[in-house]
Amino acid sequence: MKERSMDGKTIILRLEIDTQQAYFGKAVSAIEAAGGDIVAIDVIQTDKQISIRDLTVKIAEAGAAERLQAALQSVPGIRLRHVSDRTFLLHLGGKITIQPKTPIQNRDDLSRVYTPDVARVCQAIEADPKKAFTLTIKRNTVAVVSDGSAVLGLGNIGPYAAMPVMEGKAMLFKQFADVDAFPICLDTQDTEQIIASIKHLAPAFGGINLEDISAPRCFEIERRLRDELDIPVFHDDQHGTAVVLYAGLLNSLKLTKRNIEDTRFVVCGIGAAGTACTKMLLAGGAKHIIGVDREGILTADRTYSHPMWQWYAQHTNEARISGGLKEALANADVFIGVSAGGILTREHIESMAPDPIVFAMANPEPEIRPELAEDIVAVMATGRSDYPNQINNVLCFPGIFRGALDSRAVTINEQMKLAAAEAIASVISEDELSRIYIIPSVFNTRVVEEVRRRVIQAAQDSGAARRRPRE
Repeated sequence: MKERSMDGKTIILRLEIDTQQAYFGKAVSAIEAAGGDIVAIDVIQTDKQISIRDLTVKIAEAGAAERLQAALQSVPGIRLRHVSDRTFLLHLGGKITIQPKTPIQNRDDLSRVYTPDVARVCQAIEADPKKAFTLTIKRNTVAVVSDGSAVLGLGNIGPYAAMPVMEGKAMLFKQFADVDAFPICLDTQDTEQIIASIKHLAPAFGGINLEDISAPRCFEIERRLRDELDIPVFHDDQHGTAVVLYAGLLNSLKLTKRNIEDTRFVVCGIGAAGTACTKMLLAGGAKHIIGVDREGILTADRTYSHPMWQWYAQHTNEARISGGLKEALANADVFIGVSAGGILTREHIESMAPDPIVFAMANPEPEIRPELAEDIVAVMATGRSDYPNQINNVLCFPGIFRGALDSRAVTINEQMKLAAAEAIASVISEDELSRIYIIPSVFNTRVVEEVRRRVIQAAQDSGAARRRPRE
């Protein structure tokens, strides 16, 4: 399958034209020759010497934007100030803002929200710190924290470049579950400094969502914070992926009439997400799991320098099979890919058990394109939105934090994660379930409420809840 055409994509060019050297018509000719179609012209500033204009240009093919820039830069008297598009414009000034819940209209209002009356509220919290949950934003606010070391498919791009992703995550929290979230990007990739920074920030927040922190540091950071804080700490790249994957698997196993105890799983890519997915499978009752990474099948017969690989080898592959992906997949029921694009072949899938289930979740390029295997699989899922059955963390983290905040949970434990996965799976009815519909849309309004309800119940049943919210 080819990537989608760029038809309809528009870019905005800001041109500075020295009217003594060049005419606007030269810019138009250069743009049209390079394959651009001008659809709007806005004059920003003009005088006897300089004319500054924004040109909205439609481009119809890959590479046209680069050709446009080169063509304009070659015209004497025309300076291309910058190029933007709708996505960049949406990000101008950031994507979120903070607004007061009540206006300050007079001195009386000012005295209540600030000095002197606020002192009484401060003293009430000092006397009983638990009141911070009711008298401050702690009740409904999550910190989205990253160090920028493992962002999407971009890698280690640092805290400044990671900020747009964290802002987007904050928007999703608010849009889907009315959870207030604030993005925080730390200018350190030292494990101890990250832990200390988050602990120092914790009094303001009701939960911590760790995001895009590279393995293996993410394991230690999450473990320590879970042990040392009394609010939920959730590494979404691990556990969000695991919850949504498990939800999709529950429906896939139902569709293919398998039970989890007898199903043979192969997990490819034993990093943060692969490890969390495996722990979720084990918690759900899976008995037969093989992990494969760049050194081949992980087995207890070997010793690994990577501590998480060592743990993995000790808790999976009970038959101690060795080899690579080919050997792991022979007669396997389920392939779970959180690794790299293009590593799974049609021949691999043909060696699996009848009615194989394939979750090829590498992004942006899956381990195998669905169109290369859709005729030989029972179920196919990816991480992409342009194919059916997208495994998307947005199905998980808004509802799970909504439930954790509402129950004032001290942690997000395995029972709560399993409950969230079962809730997501349950949104699809028996009549709706099919090979191309095993997981609900992220815009299905029932998901967050069902996840919230079951997470609250699991928090209460497991002893993690500190309050029983009103329905």
